[in-house]
Amino acid sequence: MKKTKTSNAASAAGDVAAQLGLRPGQSLELLKELHILTREGRINQDSRRKLKQVYHLVQFIEKLLDELPPSEGGLRLADHGAGKSYLGFILYDLYFKHRAEGRVYGIETRTELVERSRALAERLGFARMEFLNLSVAEATQSPSLPAHFDVVTALHACDTATDDAIAFGLRRQARAMVLVPCCQAEVARHLNAHKALNLARTPLAELWRHPLHTRELGSQLTNVLRCLYLEACGYQVTVTELVGWEHSLKNELILAKYTGQRKRSAAERLRAILDEFGLSVLAQTRFALPPQEGPIGRAPRASVG
Repeated sequence: MKKTKTSNAASAAGDVAAQLGLRPGQSLELLKELHILTREGRINQDSRRKLKQVYHLVQFIEKLLDELPPSEGGLRLADHGAGKSYLGFILYDLYFKHRAEGRVYGIETRTELVERSRALAERLGFARMEFLNLSVAEATQSPSLPAHFDVVTALHACDTATDDAIAFGLRRQARAMVLVPCCQAEVARHLNAHKALNLARTPLAELWRHPLHTRELGSQLTNVLRCLYLEACGYQVTVTELVGWEHSLKNELILAKYTGQRKRSAAERLRAILDEFGLSVLAQTRFALPPQEGPIGRAPRASVG
């Protein structure tokens, strides 16, 4: 009788999950704790949209994880700008929880969110999740984290936080990076600072003569530079949409897989674009290229502990 009741409960939970458009095996308790579902098990339109974005991203990450050779101690993933750790928790619930090894690290600057995530992970028994109260830049140097990561993610990391996540991935020799940039403003600030000079120097400056165009061009240019930078550092890069534009305007997904083949042409085009748009100062800071030879940006071997 007890077995029948358990089976019926599992079946009922599966029916509810299907009605709500949830992934098979998804913990309803987790989604309630994340306030995606109400306590009554309902979901509103805003939460449905948010969950759809996370699910799409999880699918990309799962595919990457499955393609990577095993690492000693299991696959390690760092989630930067984790916030309430929607991505980390759902990925752990759907992927890592069912495996004997592997660990998810959430990195977030807001202390209260880190403490809340730690408490939730303990409550749910998600033993292989860790949360660190660090900025992305601090995490790059932190001894509290492993020397190597398999996947680095940054979902809607604002402005230069995405660049910091890339720097972290390079420093920690990530074998893949999954980035959804947001609110890119640094390049737009540089374009705006030298606008008068560039208007006199090149007709291309008409592309960012007006403030709205400066912001839009700065955002587009930032992601182009990031992709060239990753290619120059030995990654194969794919750019696609995360979800339909009706769900989010911050919708560009950058997938980078380490191949070890540093593209000289990408480095040359990166420098040329920086020069053309009067952004050469960033070649010494944000987009400083590694030497052609050496260990910088090299992904770890599968046997590294």
